[in-house]
Amino acid sequence: MAKEIKEEKIKKETTEEVKEELVVEKKSKEESKPKEVKKKKEYEAILHIYTSFNNTIVHVTDMSGRTISKVTGGMVTKHSRLKANPTIGMFIAKRVAEEIKDLGVRSLYVRVRAKTRNPAPGPGSQAIIKSLTRDGFKILNILDNTRIPRGGPKKKGGRRGRRV
Repeated sequence: MAKEIKEEKIKKETTEEVKEELVVEKKSKEESKPKEVKKKKEYEAILHIYTSFNNTIVHVTDMSGRTISKVTGGMVTKHSRLKANPTIGMFIAKRVAEEIKDLGVRSLYVRVRAKTRNPAPGPGSQAIIKSLTRDGFKILNILDNTRIPRGGPKKKGGRRGRRV
């Protein structure tokens, strides 16, 4: 009879230990479940960069063409000669990044435009694109939108060109 009582006590102890282990395991499984995090919707936008040798203008629109943000060189610096500078381009990009990050824009289509007939855009465009990629924006596409005249009216300068 004493053996039976001892066996019952051992069985009860082992079942209690097993129950405790199961409870501990259940708790650890519940804790390891990943918590549901709401992901913010990421939007795409079009970044229009107009650079001449006198000024830099950045205009951000959504995909349908509505203006989100517009920053120019004159809004960043008061020195007229610095408006087309790459350093000022970085400050323009910072300002634009602050404005569009709040709206959830994470990827950009870039359209670069130089003054008509110019072979290359001004010095600020490369700096703007670089600093935006550093800020964490994904550049999907870069397109050159510089206007090229096809015939059209006669260039100024006369028949023999501009004499220097």
